[in-house]
Amino acid sequence: MYGSNDGPVRAGPCQSPGSSRALRVPQRMALNVFLSLTRRRAMEAFLSPKDSAKFIAENSQDVLVEEAGVRKVAEALFDKVSAKEFSLAGWKSLHELNPQAVNDDAVNWVFLADTLNFSFWSEHQDHKCLVKYRGKMYSGYWSLCAAINRALDDGIPITSAAYYATMTLEQVRHVFRSDTDVPMPLIEERHRILNETGTILLEKFGGSFVTCVKMSEKSAQKLLRIVVENFPSYRDEAAFKGKKVSFYKRAQILVADTWSALEGKGDGCFGDISSLTIFADYRIPQVLVHLGAMRYSDELMKKLHEGLQLLYCIKCVCGVCQHL
Repeated sequence: MYGSNDGPVRAGPCQSPGSSRALRVPQRMALNVFLSLTRRRAMEAFLSPKDSAKFIAENSQDVLVEEAGVRKVAEALFDKVSAKEFSLAGWKSLHELNPQAVNDDAVNWVFLADTLNFSFWSEHQDHKCLVKYRGKMYSGYWSLCAAINRALDDGIPITSAAYYATMTLEQVRHVFRSDTDVPMPLIEERHRILNETGTILLEKFGGSFVTCVKMSEKSAQKLLRIVVENFPSYRDEAAFKGKKVSFYKRAQILVADTWSALEGKGDGCFGDISSLTIFADYRIPQVLVHLGAMRYSDELMKKLHEGLQLLYCIKCVCGVCQHL
């Protein structure tokens, strides 16, 4: 899921009734502020990701959180959370494709990667999209990162909003080309999101995600709101039993990755970073069920064996964190 189909707030040209002249810059800015405030008021109707998870878990009939299992998983993880790979510095050492510098380029790299961080699931492990970079093959999310770094090495300014705001579909296909006969999934949707997101960055934030980070005033929650309010592709929201619920998976990943890239320093010193939820992804539901922290109804288990995808398990992993 990657959110609603709302279009970006565009600064112009805006035509006033009875006039052929575009609105002046102050009028455009006022319009953008008004539309942003309107969007914010609409967002307030949605439960936060944590509250959404709580409400869904309390009302779910087919996915159940097993508290005893949650505690067991928390106890198993307790001694591991102090390990180096789970430290703030561990993000850069986690994978060789992550940017190593602490600068604006790293922030814009993170923004691009997380904007396109969706739909890498492969039904067949021996037949999937792979990207070769510096002699090594990468799959899944890392194939995206490898393609980004490959483009940068080739002199393509792929992390520049001015570039990807106007990329053609053929250029996107070239940058994110696979080294197998299986193309990167949803390439047309990635093209649309690149154009949309780049245009918003140029029109509202001076062409750089760094501006958003500075505007957050060292608050993870404020940066989360800026992202969700301004970039439609980050709005994974839904209705459940009469409530408007939110997940904001990639938006929260973006905030956390920005914090990690900046090593929690300077504009990335988010005092409320622990307020973000964990980001339950493809394998985590399977692992939590295996460990007894979650349980599926017989009917749902049957459907899963038939190929149904289960998307979210935030409540369970939040419980693990609370026990930790």
